[in-house]
Amino acid sequence: MLVNEIFLSIQGEGLTMGLPTVFVRLSGCNLDCSWCDTRYAGEGGIEMDAPRVLDSVRGYRVRHVCITGGEPLLQKESRELISLLLDAGKVVVLETNGSLSLEGLPDHPDLRISMDYKCPSSGQEARMRTGNLALLGPKDQLKFVVADKEDLETARDVVVKNAPRCPVILTPVGGLTLEPVVRFVLDRGLEVRVLPQLHKIIWGDRRGV
Repeated sequence: MLVNEIFLSIQGEGLTMGLPTVFVRLSGCNLDCSWCDTRYAGEGGIEMDAPRVLDSVRGYRVRHVCITGGEPLLQKESRELISLLLDAGKVVVLETNGSLSLEGLPDHPDLRISMDYKCPSSGQEARMRTGNLALLGPKDQLKFVVADKEDLETARDVVVKNAPRCPVILTPVGGLTLEPVVRFVLDRGLEVRVLPQLHKIIWGDRRGV
């Protein structure tokens, strides 16, 4: 598989925010989101097989591993890597963009799926595979990156219509700040989390952190 980078940091997003985590960023993506902050992951990288990636991850004394991209599920070996990491006792968070099927992933208590739903501002909402929503369970998470009111309304509609069984997270980007997102959630009685991108607060747009 083509690996863009492997590094140790803290998780900056979602339910495990703040936890020390090894990030395995795979190359390649099938979407072109307008606000993407990891375009460098779209191409390039080092060819590594799954056992070699596992060896690299084992070099860090950290239990949590995040497989991200790009879009990790584009690479067939990503599923083998997930299984190897789980067998090694790791807690694995798979970050996926919501456009590819989640069927066939290991049914394992230490695999957590973090799935995006792309809102209108991304320019990619039509690519979403909505059938994935039914596959998410209580240990997974559904993330909406929101840039404006239309995105917020879309997130609300998806949540109300599908009643996902997993935690739901709203994260603002661009000029949208946390306060109006919080107000939107409170005014509409939505049972969702509003969370920032912690790594952006600490390091800005630096890579490998």
